[in-house]
Amino acid sequence: MTYVVTDNCIACKYTDCVSVCPVDCFYEGENMLVIDPEECIDCGVCEPECPADAIRADTESDMEKWVAFNAKYAALWPVITEAKEPLAEAEDMDGTPGKLETHFSETPAQQAV
Repeated sequence: MTYVVTDNCIACKYTDCVSVCPVDCFYEGENMLVIDPEECIDCGVCEPECPADAIRADTESDMEKWVAFNAKYAALWPVITEAKEPLAEAEDMDGTPGKLETHFSETPAQQAV
């Protein structure tokens, strides 16, 4: 089992989950986070921390596509190890349907210099 980030994270990017992860398996895109399914130790502490309810266990139905999605972008994006402020539009975008098609960015997060 592993945990994955789903589309409700898009355009919200709350990072409460990052601060509780014991293995630093979160990776940061421009407007969402993903979990590396190979690094996740299945502890589950991240799931209840997500204000957007965007983290799911891969044992739930229809999660196969999210496992692949998370693995793909975890390989492309930088690791995130400290919590940050959510995106400015997070509250307004939380729960908006269809964000994968309309708001997702493949761009990695900007790294602090």
